[in-house]
Amino acid sequence: MNEKKRSILEAYEFRRAIKEFDENKKITDEDFDFILETGRLSPSSFGWEPWKFLVVQNPVLREKLMGPSWGAQRQLPSASHFVILLARSGKDMAVGSPYLSYKSMEVDHLPDQMAKEKEAFFGNFQEKEFDLTDDRKRFDWAARQVYLPFANMMSSAAQIGIDSCPIEGFDKKEVEKVLKEEGLLDDEHFGVAAMVAFGYRKNDSPYPRSRHPMESVVQWVR
Repeated sequence: MNEKKRSILEAYEFRRAIKEFDENKKITDEDFDFILETGRLSPSSFGWEPWKFLVVQNPVLREKLMGPSWGAQRQLPSASHFVILLARSGKDMAVGSPYLSYKSMEVDHLPDQMAKEKEAFFGNFQEKEFDLTDDRKRFDWAARQVYLPFANMMSSAAQIGIDSCPIEGFDKKEVEKVLKEEGLLDDEHFGVAAMVAFGYRKNDSPYPRSRHPMESVVQWVR
């Protein structure tokens, strides 16, 4: 067990936000399927899984994304794999939507009454507890759920020696416009939440890792 914990911590120490990847080194299909599977198996609030992972390997499309993606200027041309994480629209996350019914009935196979009770409970959560009362608020909440598989994929990649870089540096509307023009985004149901690049680092970072000390980020309440 101690060896396993040490191995996991070593992976977290290994992980850096890589700005430029080695274009000559590619992730195997087997390894990338593993990374995607850790994303697919990630948890989500209420178990709604409000996400989709768009793996962009087409070099022409990557070039088109360069303009609105100022935070991915070096990653887009060099990454072995580039993923755009989509979040469900506010419309899809509204109580009574076809998506929520589909997830409860067809994916989770909940009995009719249980599915209705779950949606009623979720409705109360939206309206009275988390103020998810319009489409933008519901989309933002769904995007927060996307950060769970987002982080898990980067962590699992690090554990098998694969580098990554989380990216929020992009013009959301313009990226969505590019994807919509390519027939890759139905904006009635999805919006762009984040991006992440995977590959193998070209160079080691010259800067030491820095983090707040444990005592400044953890408060125990006994």
